[in-house]
Amino acid sequence: MAKILIVDDEPLVRLSLKSFLEDRGVCAMAAESGEMALDVLKDKKIKVVVADMRLPGMEGNTFILKAYKLCPSLKFLIYTGSTNYALPPALVKLGVSKEDIFRKPLNDMNVICEAIQRYIHGDK
Repeated sequence: MAKILIVDDEPLVRLSLKSFLEDRGVCAMAAESGEMALDVLKDKKIKVVVADMRLPGMEGNTFILKAYKLCPSLKFLIYTGSTNYALPPALVKLGVSKEDIFRKPLNDMNVICEAIQRYIHGDK
């Protein structure tokens, strides 16, 4: 079963997204920082990472670049509360697109679940 890693420093966001995905049959794990998430990636087989951009310590863009170096097959979704977030060219080179950015709060969490399912099933 494909595993998803949620990286968000807000406990309520992290746990509610994890629970939502698990209710839909997705095996989800969670980390509260980029540093913790990198440790998880070293030990677990993860397919998709859902990452916040504003994280304590290592910010989200840096985390994604380091995670990609560790696991080049990873797919990334960005889940941010920042209204002015723009994809840096370095993430575009990794294959992250505007369709991979989701703004908090989502009115319908199914949209992020559908994006995850597309990556899990290789439709994207």
